[in-house]
Amino acid sequence: MGSDNRYPCVLLFGPPGVGKGTQGKILANIPGFFHLSVGDVFRSIDIGSPNGKEVYNYLSRGELVPDELTIKIWKKAVGAYEALSWYKPREDLLVLDGMPRNLAQVDIVKEYLNIYKIIYLECSDEEDMIHRIRRRAIRENRADDANEDVIRHRFQLYQQVTRPVLDRYDPSMIERIDCNGSPAEVLRSILDCTIPVQNEHFRSNM
Repeated sequence: MGSDNRYPCVLLFGPPGVGKGTQGKILANIPGFFHLSVGDVFRSIDIGSPNGKEVYNYLSRGELVPDELTIKIWKKAVGAYEALSWYKPREDLLVLDGMPRNLAQVDIVKEYLNIYKIIYLECSDEEDMIHRIRRRAIRENRADDANEDVIRHRFQLYQQVTRPVLDRYDPSMIERIDCNGSPAEVLRSILDCTIPVQNEHFRSNM
């Protein structure tokens, strides 16, 4: 972890389908960034295992996975990446997508994360994002994205449960980025926000 035993990180934040995963995967290919999507971690769990069955039951209904289970699975995933040296907290800035997802998690993650910035990806057209998610379901064989009723429920949960998370952080930490542009334009805006944070982290660990 970082110098204060918490992972130095930036959060990718925004509604379903806004492009958090796409941008995170691009950043993951740039030295000094390590992207971790909590949703991808959930989907990679063996659904035959007790944790996997429980997670699948929530995801298939568009519900949020309970906090205790979320943190347990997330910690195990981060620890595994550290053990393999895929993620080196002294060198890499963690780009976290998918947590905290509710107000209770805001307090829970304080023990584990030193959050420098929140990259808030915004898109004004909810219907466009729903279409994006359905296309992604076909392309990536994601069962949790295939049902339109489930997708719309996820948007309701985002507005009611996840969106209020932003109000718990200092507004100076939040960088709003319009996601209606091309992926390259969005990436440039994200890098403008995150490169200074990465530089600060690197200098502090030299």
